[in-house]
This record gives sequence, structure tokens and C-alpha cells, in this order.
Amino acid sequence: MQNEPVDLDNRFGEEYAGRYVFQEITWAKRSKIIQRHTKYHPRTGQVVSSDFIAIQAETIWAALKEQPQSNPLSLNKLLSEDDGIPIGLGEHLSKIVNKLCGITPDENRFLSEPSDAESHTQPSPTSDSAKNSAGPHSTLQNNPRKRSNSSS
Repeated sequence: MQNEPVDLDNRFGEEYAGRYVFQEITWAKRSKIIQRHTKYHPRTGQVVSSDFIAIQAETIWAALKEQPQSNPLSLNKLLSEDDGIPIGLGEHLSKIVNKLCGITPDENRFLSEPSDAESHTQPSPTSDSAKNSAGPHSTLQNNPRKRSNSSS
């Protein structure tokens, strides 16, 4: 697992100055963080919503192995809307951790945008052919179904 030491000066505030060490997290840990903060449609599996802030904060927190003795970072501080960290510091830490953990720009975009009407899942090439694999049934040919006028 790779480590990334970061020495911060006072540009984000004196309380955040010091040495931080981030360590790459495992695929399983990253996946669990994403799953915990992402809601999927029960039938289609499409992403309905994703709390990108919580995913990013937990990823930063999981990767953080060392910080200054004053412990300026905590998960609550990373998640806080009122008493949180400065925007610039959050962006800086996000870039470091995303690079270290191999989160691509496409994954960032996927996690930060709500799912649109377009499905991100490819249909199985065998799903349609499996339905018709036995060939046409004689009862269906002799007795076609009536189409319903109601919409579902």
C-alpha cells in the first residue's frame, strides 16, 4: 500500500499546518464506503442518489494515517456544514486521496451527479435470446394475445 506524506503550511489556517500521512485504502473499503452512501433503484439498479460529500469525507478519513498532534481533522469535522474544514483544504485533501486511491475523474463524475434517464448498465446480450431459445410455441401462434390499451 502506498503512502503519501503531505506537509501543509499555514495557507489553510494555522490549526491545519503540519504533517499528514495518507495511505491507499483497499478496494473493499472504498466499495463499502460508496455503497453506504449511494441509493440504488431496486429494479433497475441505477443510482438514484449519492452523497458525494460523505463518500469523499469517509475516503479521506479512511486514508488518513497520521496528522499533527492537535488532531485538526475528524470525520465530523470533514462532514460538518457549520464547523467544517476550509473549502481549499477539502479540495486539496480530496485531490491527494483520489490520486492515491486511484479514483478516476469518471468515477468522481459518476459519484457526484445524480443518475439521469440513461442507463449506465449494458443489457445482457443473452437476455433476449434466452426468452426465445426454445423457438415459437404453437399455442402462441394459434392464440395471439390481445394488447392492452392501458399504460403501465
